[in-house]
Amino acid sequence: MYSLPDIEIRELRIAHLYPQQLNIYGDRGNVLALVQRCLWRGWQASVTPLDLQAPVDPDAYDLYFMGGGQDAQQWAVAADLKAIKAEALKQAAANGAVFLGICGGYQLMGHYYQPHDGPKLPGLSLIDAYTEAGHTRMIGNVLVERPDGTSIVGFENHSGRTFLGPGVAPLGRVLSGYGNCGEPEQHKRVEGAVVGNLYGTYLHGSLLPKNPHLADELIAKALKRRYGEIELLVLDDTLEYAAADAAKAQALQKN
Repeated sequence: MYSLPDIEIRELRIAHLYPQQLNIYGDRGNVLALVQRCLWRGWQASVTPLDLQAPVDPDAYDLYFMGGGQDAQQWAVAADLKAIKAEALKQAAANGAVFLGICGGYQLMGHYYQPHDGPKLPGLSLIDAYTEAGHTRMIGNVLVERPDGTSIVGFENHSGRTFLGPGVAPLGRVLSGYGNCGEPEQHKRVEGAVVGNLYGTYLHGSLLPKNPHLADELIAKALKRRYGEIELLVLDDTLEYAAADAAKAQALQKN
C-alpha cells in the first residue's frame, strides 16, 4: 500500500483591525487584494475582523491591516487600542508579524496623533513617528519612488502631518503629490514609513490592487513568519499595472 506524501497547505492569516470604523476610500480593497493574490497561487487566506472590544491573540495572525477614518472614528479606535489591544499588537510586531496602516491607521502606528481640537490620541508606538493636524488639506494622486527604484501610486486625502524619527526610513520619495508633510521643497518630500515588517502610508486607492509588487512583498514577509522563505509564483499583473500607469499619468499631470 502506498501513502500520499504530506502536502503543506499554506495559509495567510490576516487580522483586519477596525473594519467598521476605519474603511474610508475603500481601504478594504487592500485586504481583498491580499486574499485574491493568495488564492491565485493556490493558497488559503483567512480574514478575521477585529472591531471595538475584540481581543487580539498575538500568535494567531501573520498580517495586520488597519485602514483610515475620520477623527471621530480615530478617537474611538485610539481608546480601544489603549484599553484592549495595544500590548497584544506590540507582541505580534515583536514576533515578526507584518503590519500595514493606511492614513489614520498609519498615524496610530506612531506615538500619537494630535487633532485640531481635543487631546492627543495615543498610538501604538510601533514606529518612531508622530502626527499633528495641519491647516492644509493634501489631496490628489501620488507617485512615490522607492529606494530600489520601483514606484508606487496611490491617492492621498489628509491634513495630518507625520514626522518620522531619525531611524525611520520612509516608504519612498515623492515624485508627485505631498506625502507625509507636504514639504515646500519637492526634494524633501517623503511618503510613509517602513521599519522591518511595519509599513505605514497615506496612500489610499486602494493601494495594493494597483501596486501588486508591494502586495507580494507583504505576503512574502507574512508567510515567512510561519513557513520560512517562500518563492512566490509570478502572476500575470498586466491589468494591475495598466491601472497603475493610468494613476501615474494623472499624478504627473498634477506635478
